[in-house]
Amino acid sequence: MATATRPGPAPKMNSIGLEQREYRGNPSTLCQGCGHDSISSQIMAAAFDLSLQPHRIIKMSGIGCSSKSPAYFLSRAHGFNTLHGRMPSVTTGAVLANHSLLALGVSGDGDTGSIGIGQFKHMVRRNVPMVYIIENNGVYGLTKGQFSATADIGQKLKYAGINELPPLDLCIEALVANCGFVARSFAGDAKQVRELLKAAMSFNGLAVIDIISPCVTFNNQDDSTKSYHYGKEHEERLHDITFIAKREEITVDYEPGTVMEVQLHDGPVIQLRKLDEAYDPTDRLGALRMLEVAREQREFITGLIYIDQRRETLPEMLNLPATPLAHQPAEALRPPREALSKVMAELA
Repeated sequence: MATATRPGPAPKMNSIGLEQREYRGNPSTLCQGCGHDSISSQIMAAAFDLSLQPHRIIKMSGIGCSSKSPAYFLSRAHGFNTLHGRMPSVTTGAVLANHSLLALGVSGDGDTGSIGIGQFKHMVRRNVPMVYIIENNGVYGLTKGQFSATADIGQKLKYAGINELPPLDLCIEALVANCGFVARSFAGDAKQVRELLKAAMSFNGLAVIDIISPCVTFNNQDDSTKSYHYGKEHEERLHDITFIAKREEITVDYEPGTVMEVQLHDGPVIQLRKLDEAYDPTDRLGALRMLEVAREQREFITGLIYIDQRRETLPEMLNLPATPLAHQPAEALRPPREALSKVMAELA
């Protein structure tokens, strides 16, 4: 006699009717336990929670282990894997061609801090609207363990010896270039990564998130500030962060002096429950001072370091039309033959 089977629970859907599986990518080929895979999981979770249309996202990357990871999330999104250190310039072109898409860039500490540092600084200077994720492990994992620009001074690696150069702090570099959204997190802190990603995806401008992402193969020694053990033992949060979407009722349990809200341009709210009562993420000089002290003391500070929504984005500065250039007819994008003939006559 056949027995009836009880149907399983219906898959969870977001507000646009998509399931979580529809935000997945290909199976990862990175080392088991790599922090980059944890970040990919939180990118998928954030996009699902925000009900983003995958085909309205462009995934950009350069070269390195980090730049392979866009293949492992949002398979229905557009994607472009650029040259080493050249993701910022290609993304700038893509955003200017179609500013209606959400640009999501994934880079590494080598791709951003070494060969790509010039492009990174000028992208920040231009305020290209995108989410710029740095998967930071202090080592070139794809080419077998050389030091990157964020490697700790005195760090020892099996194949590279001892690093004698001081590290670059990419959050400081972003702040100095006047970035309007600067955050740092740890791949092992999934909730914080997810909430910061949701805030960055809703920010009108360039949002930089430097995520310490342990390399389990080449740089996971306990004394390395980029290791999993160091992150777990030394992480100091500036605040607990919660992203509240526009469609939800905003309710806050206020305790005087402990909660700060940041209203984003299109309605969402970032709620910061301060753990350090003296820290203000809208104070740029205070943010620089805090990062410099943390660097000197080898402290691992995470959270929303700085936010400023006053700057115009590059498409706004260029007065681009509401209809993206990619959707404009040819006659609207190039001058007629008569105009060109007039220019040539003037040059004769």
